[in-house]
Amino acid sequence: MLQSQLARLIDFRNDREFRGMLQAAAYGFCIMFSYYILRAVRDEISAEDRGNLQILWTAVFFVMIFAVQGYSWVASRWSRGVFVPFVNRFFIACLVAFWASLVFMPEAARPWIDRVFYVWTSVFALFVVTVFWGLVADCFTNDQGKRLFGFIAIGSSVGGIVGSAVTSFLAVRVEVFLLLLISCVPLEVASWFARGLHRGFGTGEVQGEGESDRPLPGTMWSGMRAVFSSRYLLGIAAFIALMTFASTVLYFAQSDLIYGAMTDRGERTAFLARMDLVVNVLTIVFEVYLTARIIKWLGVGWTLALIPIAVAVGFLALGVYPTLWTLVIVQVVYRAGRYGLTKPAREVLFTVVSREEKYKSKAFIDAAVYRGGDLVSGWIYAGAAAVGLTLGSIALFAAPVGAIWAIVAIAIGRQGETKAAQGVKA
Repeated sequence: MLQSQLARLIDFRNDREFRGMLQAAAYGFCIMFSYYILRAVRDEISAEDRGNLQILWTAVFFVMIFAVQGYSWVASRWSRGVFVPFVNRFFIACLVAFWASLVFMPEAARPWIDRVFYVWTSVFALFVVTVFWGLVADCFTNDQGKRLFGFIAIGSSVGGIVGSAVTSFLAVRVEVFLLLLISCVPLEVASWFARGLHRGFGTGEVQGEGESDRPLPGTMWSGMRAVFSSRYLLGIAAFIALMTFASTVLYFAQSDLIYGAMTDRGERTAFLARMDLVVNVLTIVFEVYLTARIIKWLGVGWTLALIPIAVAVGFLALGVYPTLWTLVIVQVVYRAGRYGLTKPAREVLFTVVSREEKYKSKAFIDAAVYRGGDLVSGWIYAGAAAVGLTLGSIALFAAPVGAIWAIVAIAIGRQGETKAAQGVKA
């Protein structure tokens, strides 16, 4: 019955695609359930310690550089069926360690534990999502990605809703420490869904017996080298860098405005969780009814360009009306569109590259480039504020970035279509 009902909305072609689509959606649900429990905790720390935010992001960038190389080293020695669950369980062990630190260390250590946790959560947020989409892009072809990734992303959005709702309810009722342990449960379940997806699917368009059970070729540095030797991957990296600039301006503005409007840490955490809840509900509307259809009608490039155009308009609005509720509206629209439209369309771009690039180069782009963009953008925002620019002025200066971002989106979308037509080389 479920299959017949979903067939009216999703263009899956056979039972195997249907089962794989559900497994991937369930995997994404668990990942984002865990992350959204931790997200509001992290964002509340940024509001409390907002004066050091650019320093924290600098630390995130350098930690991320080392983390990417460590991940690439693991991926070169074990198959995806081993290293994908390993990544999740490594983060579970870290969460237990943070819980123990918060419970047993003195209160005076709390600010430093918060800062380390902020850096760690930022690494966690990118790695678990990057590994998830790397596995999905490895299992499905370009054509399947265009048809199925929108629905697969729904699992992530529902997970975000559940995680946000749980956090919103519990944040003012229990110690924050307990949220860390709760988030371990869906993360472990995600490891089992990842193993099932690995066993049920090969390697997409790259065929070869036993290919999915082999470690990835190359060294811990090969993913980085591949990015700088490919115009296509450099274009994706530029897209990510421009996206991080927009995200950073909105994030810093959010921290400043929320801190000024609310004094209680539990109240701020609950407000941020409710905001996440609205974002994820709107994201599901996109993913159920619009994402696959828009990709089909406009193509990947123009689909990727929609949110950059919306961001340019949003920055203009924020420049004229720099208030908390203007920020909330712009942030909700941006994030819902980014997760509901941009994310599935962007992951389709990786279905036309080699397996090594899907995991290693993707990890470098999604992690190091993403956090490098955060680092540069964070210092730009802090510098602009230091010389006396108001939030409205910064937003107006940021508006043209949206136009450049849209141009890059259209260009890499066209390159991806060309690669899909030519086929993928192993």
